[in-house]
Formats: sequence, C-alpha cells, structure tokens
Amino acid sequence: MKAKILNYFIIIGLLLSSCGQISHAKFDSDKWKNSDLNTEENWDLRWKMMNDLRKNHELVGMKKAEIEKLLGKPDSETNSEYSYYLGMTGTGINTGSLTITFNESEIVSKINVHQG
Repeated sequence: MKAKILNYFIIIGLLLSSCGQISHAKFDSDKWKNSDLNTEENWDLRWKMMNDLRKNHELVGMKKAEIEKLLGKPDSETNSEYSYYLGMTGTGINTGSLTITFNESEIVSKINVHQG
C-alpha cells in the first residue's frame, strides 16, 4: 500500500513539473527597457523576469516616476494605468501583459499580470 501511495506522489510530481515552467530569471531593469522583444531570443524575456520583479521590488506604493525609472516608458498608458507587454508566456501562443494602476496621487495602487 505504501508503495502505491509513493507511486501516486511521483506521478503527481512529474505531471506538475511538466505542466509549465516557472522561470527564475533575475529581473534586470536595463534588459527590460532596452531588449528588442521582436527577436526570438527575447520573445519571453520580460515574462521570465516577472516572478523576480514581483518578489524583489515592491511595486505597490511606488511613484509613477519610480516605475518609469525601473521599467521605462509603458507600451500603452492612460491617466491611471500603465501597460507593459511581457511577450510570450511559454504556454502555447499566449502573450502576457503587466498592468500597473495608479491612484489620484500617482502612486501604484495595484498591479495585474494578464495572460492571453
């Protein structure tokens, strides 16, 4: 019985490891801002850096100028939101985007990562 349970855990572990790739690429502000995202080697560059960006940079609470210094000019913007293209997500042909929402004082109030 114990061998059967162990086999189930091994199978579940293998399935989870093959379902997707969690990237641990280190966030690099210069690469984020300056890399050509249209080249094949950079298609998923920003997507791969997202985990490290969110883990090591407290975006919520930053001023708009701090976000621009860290991430550069957004790919699109409104008065209250910046949007950054993240490139390919590694799950089929999906692409991702990072949306940063500012309050009326131009302070980040929330961030969202979208896939699709």
